[in-house]
Parts: sequence; structure tokens; C-alpha cells
Amino acid sequence: MQVSDERGVLYGEQALQTARRGAPDWESIHISLEVIRKGSFRAAAEYLGTSINVLRRRVDELERNLGVKLLTRHVDGVRVTSEGEKIFEVAKKMEVASYELIKAGEQTNIHLSGEVRLAVTEGLGTFWIAPCLVEFQRANPKLLVDVHCAMKSADVLRLEADVAIQITRPTAPDLRMVKLGRLHFMCFASPNYIETFGRPENAADLVNHRILVQSDDNVQWREVYDRLFPGIPASNLVALRTNVSSAHYWSIAKGGGIGVLPTYAQWIGSPLVPLDLGVNEHVDIWMAYHPDAKNIPRVARLIEWVIQSFSPEKFPWFRDEFIHPLKLMEHSHKNAQETLLSVFNSRRS
Repeated sequence: MQVSDERGVLYGEQALQTARRGAPDWESIHISLEVIRKGSFRAAAEYLGTSINVLRRRVDELERNLGVKLLTRHVDGVRVTSEGEKIFEVAKKMEVASYELIKAGEQTNIHLSGEVRLAVTEGLGTFWIAPCLVEFQRANPKLLVDVHCAMKSADVLRLEADVAIQITRPTAPDLRMVKLGRLHFMCFASPNYIETFGRPENAADLVNHRILVQSDDNVQWREVYDRLFPGIPASNLVALRTNVSSAHYWSIAKGGGIGVLPTYAQWIGSPLVPLDLGVNEHVDIWMAYHPDAKNIPRVARLIEWVIQSFSPEKFPWFRDEFIHPLKLMEHSHKNAQETLLSVFNSRRS
């Protein structure tokens, strides 16, 4: 059997070694390039934040994989062999290509495409999510957002929606859930109503006023009514009952009567007056999604945006503690006030 000129290895053995060589990994190539650029293993180790021995081992592995001596070591540093120069010219092109790959991935991540399905309660969907979605759409112009507003929660495990926002805590054990914040409610009336019928001083005065209610089969609100008006049938007191939040809101805003609304209601689109009648209720806001949803980039983007849209730090009306509507405009979080006003002003325009 003949002997190869390279390292005195028999031709047959060299062929066998070549067949066994694996493709060089990019990390070893990158490390070798940094050793060359810094001029020594010590300087490269300091720059990369690792040990000299690790760098030497990776360079040795690369040389074994390629079957070529790339660097020679000297007292004043390292020098590239003629074979190494050819290989490192190709490696530099690989490095440029890797940066382009990262850049392309970032651009793809920025411009996600496809459809995302968001299920949300009718009130939050109409008065909060829909206006705020303008910002999300501008940041993700190629995403189609399918918003389904309904009084009942969607079943995300059955893929009725990618993400669901609801005011009842999810109970399915396999769901991922996040508490987004809290909705606070109190009584409101329009200036026109107060001018026509007067302003109630306390909850007992409500029996002399027109009461508007939203009937969504919610036990909590029936309990509130029974507590405020014990023994009085709703038919004797309620002037209007609606089944959706939007109709309930506009019936109050147009002077139909007094009703319970979220504390940010006075900035939605029509002037409203908050009434301190001892009616302060709250419900928690929950987000639910399938456990695999975050593995889908476009859904993960939606989940991240939903969490930010209910941030109690940015939007204090979603905090656990109650803040009176009149105090919200005086709140120290000016950014939150400006954001709320810009959201609803853009909606009106």
C-alpha cells in the first residue's frame, strides 16, 4: 500500500479517515477566525470570554475535520498556513452569509404573515381591543387578525380561537392562562340624563330613576341587583335591558338611564358622569391559549401584544386596586392617560 505525502498516512487509511470526517461546525470556524483576527489564542480567549484550552481544542477539532493544518503557533502569536488562508477566505464568506441569515430571520419575524384568531368578550372587544388593534396592525401589516366578540368564552383547546380574552377564569387544566388585569365597575349617567332627571345622592335614590341593565346571565350582576333593590322585581324598576355591552353603553351615553360601566367608560366616545353610589364591583380579566400556541410565531406575537395592552403599569384602570375615574386623569401616569385618549380619539376619527 502506498504512503501519502500528508503526515505519512497510508493512502488507504487516509481515504478511510476522510470518509469518517464530519462537516465542520460553524462555531469552530468562527473561533478560528477570531484567533486569526486577534493574533493569538490568549487575546481571542479574552475577547470571547472563554479559556485558551477551549479555543485550542476547537481549532484542533477543525483541523482534524478538514484534514489541513490551519495555524502554526509561535512565541509572538499564531500564523496562518497557505492552506489555511484559502480555507479562511471561504470562512469569511460564510460569516457574511450567516449575518445575512440572521438579518433575514429578523425581517421575517418583523413581517409575520398569516391569520391569528382572537376571541374576546363583546365589551372588551368593542371598547378596548378594537381601538388598540390599530397599533398592532401597523406593526404587523401582513397579519390578518380575526376578532370574534361574543358573550361566551371560546374553546381554545378545540382551536375555536388561538387566544381568548375572558372575564371568567379558565378551568381546563391543559390551558395556559395569564391574568391580564381587573375591570372595575361603577354607576354612570350622561349629563343630559342628570339635567333632565336629577342626580341620585345614594343607592336608595335609584328607585326614583331609570335603571339600565345588561343581562348576560351573569350571576354576579343579579346578586348586585338583589343587594341594591331587595324585594323589588326588575320589571318595576328597570327601564331597559340589553344583552350586549355596546348597546348598554350607548343607551346610558344617550341619556336612557343610569347603568354600571367600566371605570374608563367616560372616555370611550361620549361624556359620562361617574356616580358615587356605593356600587363598586370588579371582575378579573384572563387570557387563555393552547399550550403549543407560543411555538407559532404569529400567535406568540399576538399573545405578547395582548399582555402589553392590559398592562396595569401602563393602564392603571386595569390595576387590582380601584381608582376613581375622576382620579385617573390626575394620575401620575401621564403616559397612560395620553395613551387612553389617543386610542379613543383615533377610534372616533
